[in-house]
Amino acid sequence: MKVSIVCSNPSHPVNAFLEAWMKRESNVHDIELVRKICHLTGGEILLLVSCNEILTHKHRALYRASLVLHASDLPRGRGWSPHIWEIASGSALITLSLIEAEDRLDSGRIWKKIQISVPNNALWDEINYLLFSAEIQMIDFALKAFQQIEPVEPIEQSNKVVPTYYRLRNKQDSCLDPNKSIAEQFDLIRIYDSNKYPTFFDYMGQRFVLKLEKINDE
Repeated sequence: MKVSIVCSNPSHPVNAFLEAWMKRESNVHDIELVRKICHLTGGEILLLVSCNEILTHKHRALYRASLVLHASDLPRGRGWSPHIWEIASGSALITLSLIEAEDRLDSGRIWKKIQISVPNNALWDEINYLLFSAEIQMIDFALKAFQQIEPVEPIEQSNKVVPTYYRLRNKQDSCLDPNKSIAEQFDLIRIYDSNKYPTFFDYMGQRFVLKLEKINDE
């Protein structure tokens, strides 16, 4: 089966999981991983994983199924970086949704949802591992459902729930308030890659970076 995956950022940490999955499935499926929708070549199934482009009807027509992995309990949490927004606001649960791609952002029919419990002391890399592992499980499910090994009946997103939307996060969203305690801001601190995107705060005319890591005392 011809499978295409779009992951926009080549440095996104999910790539390691995708590449390991591709290696595992390379003898079973013909798989391509591309960075831009315009580079798609067509096939049976298309998967959008951390894709920052909107898939048009023109490109959906190249595939028999076009699916999106989105980390929120849709229709709540459409838009950008939903699991980051939700953990930063205190959520202990990530819902991963597998939906059909549509012109309207994150509005497609739902194939499956998975709930992921996130320990309240998990840091960004541990959260990534939980989420990306679930995404690989969802990709396996999508292929089995497409091949009718595990048939699925897609359902429309609930019209009884008012959709909510998250905007694209920016640098200022990782700014801490020096007048608040670490405990009050711990969820915000722990969701960011301490090496690439550390949280920071401004104090006494100077900007400071705050990095967080676990230490296991022997």
